[in-house]
Amino acid sequence: MEQRIFHGELQPIDLAEALTANFNRGSLHTQTLGNSERLIVQIATRPNAPSGGQTALTITVQKVEDGVLVQMGQQAWLGVAASLGHTALTMIRNPLALLGRIDDLAQDIENLQLAEKVWQVIADVSRAKGASQELSARLQRLTCEYCGTANPIGEPSCIACGAPLGNSQPAACKNCGFIIFKGEKVCPNCGRDIL
Repeated sequence: MEQRIFHGELQPIDLAEALTANFNRGSLHTQTLGNSERLIVQIATRPNAPSGGQTALTITVQKVEDGVLVQMGQQAWLGVAASLGHTALTMIRNPLALLGRIDDLAQDIENLQLAEKVWQVIADVSRAKGASQELSARLQRLTCEYCGTANPIGEPSCIACGAPLGNSQPAACKNCGFIIFKGEKVCPNCGRDIL
């Protein structure tokens, strides 16, 4: 399962609507399940599609602090592989019969690129909303426990009052390197328990 966090003013519904608009057409069908905090978008080949093999992909979009977490499951590609195999056998038996399978071949190639296209749509929508995978402004600074002044991460002492900031410094997840703040028990990026 591949996952990415996009920081900024982005809501799960923004991505779900964009995915539906881009993939609920042609031989593909989408459906959205969930609530405003966590949505699941399923993209699959329509039943009885006129061309290509069957495929399916599930994308989970969940609200996290300062943005959204997007998780993409493994694409079901067995139907596409079967369709490509059928096209290859058809071509071996009768090369001219390949002309009758051109639509199937084109749809299979497009289906194999589905995950890449989904990530591209998500990146485009995120960029349009001013969100990115870069850390949000809140995660790039820390607050002095004594005077409340925002300081750059890594600053040894408060720029306003001079108090030491060692206890306020964030730690990093040992699995993925994502910044972890005090009190967090699970990494917001990879979902692993913090040791």
